[in-house]
Amino acid sequence: MAVNPAASGLEPSIVPLDPAPARWEKPAPIHAPRAGVTASLLVDYRELFKLRVTLMVTLTAWAGFYLGSMRSGISSMQPGLLETLIGIAVVSAGSSALNQCIERRLDAKMLRTADRPMATGRIGLAHGISVGLLAIALGTIWLTRETNLITGGLTLLTAFLYVGVYTPLKRVTTLATFIGAFPGAMPPLLGWTAARGVIEWPAVALFAILFVWQFPHFMSIAWLYRDDYARAGIRMLPVAQPDGWSTALEALTYAVLMVPASLVPFWLHMDGKIYAVVALVLGLVYLGYTLRFTRIVRARSATESRMYARDLLKVSVIYLPLLLTVLMLNALGK
Repeated sequence: MAVNPAASGLEPSIVPLDPAPARWEKPAPIHAPRAGVTASLLVDYRELFKLRVTLMVTLTAWAGFYLGSMRSGISSMQPGLLETLIGIAVVSAGSSALNQCIERRLDAKMLRTADRPMATGRIGLAHGISVGLLAIALGTIWLTRETNLITGGLTLLTAFLYVGVYTPLKRVTTLATFIGAFPGAMPPLLGWTAARGVIEWPAVALFAILFVWQFPHFMSIAWLYRDDYARAGIRMLPVAQPDGWSTALEALTYAVLMVPASLVPFWLHMDGKIYAVVALVLGLVYLGYTLRFTRIVRARSATESRMYARDLLKVSVIYLPLLLTVLMLNALGK
């Protein structure tokens, strides 16, 4: 990793004067500063829109669209797929922007978020609000026009729950995590309704899988960054109850529920036996790492407890894509 001299304190105490440029040196283009500003703004937008989170939202929505198309007996490789994913991605990006507008002062207090563009002031409040609202409005209109009213309406509701309910509640109650799991679980259901135009039990099953999966994932993050959350006054469970028992119990409860929840698509005849076997194995692995995570309550050091949390986090972000991939590959169709 390259070292930034200014950031590391290694800059020289005496800066030599630049020599006069040689006559054969090509002068810098006049537009270079503007190009630099543009590149910097694009980097800030990437952070403002949380592109990695938006990508995950898009991929899980794709899974829902694929499975909904299979249930209809048609190929998912159609113009409707691209239109759906664009609309959901734009609304997700706008929601992330508004989330950072609301939490800009909290982000500035946490080490892992202190360099976000809203926290540092590189993007102003009016700028962030305008971009966020515009993205949500355009994405919702696009989805309503190109897919159906149900998908557009549910996507707007998802954005409202995330920005208007979950985000402010994080400073008030630990129940915010439970409430935040609802918008977090919506993308595959949105993909399904975009393909089918109705809410059906298979779509609810996809929603349930993402809903339950989030809690061990969330608890591992909350434990890893509990000092940051405490510094910002965010009421995550490890902050409110720092002994770790409640955090471990909540993660374990949902990891147990994850096993039957992941098998619901098999029981609904969405998938075959191959999916059932793989889902069972993956669920037991997820449960095993969550059981290991419960050792945080008797860890001998902060380093050890962070290791348990970090391992669970890694497994959680591997588990979900694997499960959805097998779910799609072994789908039975109509």
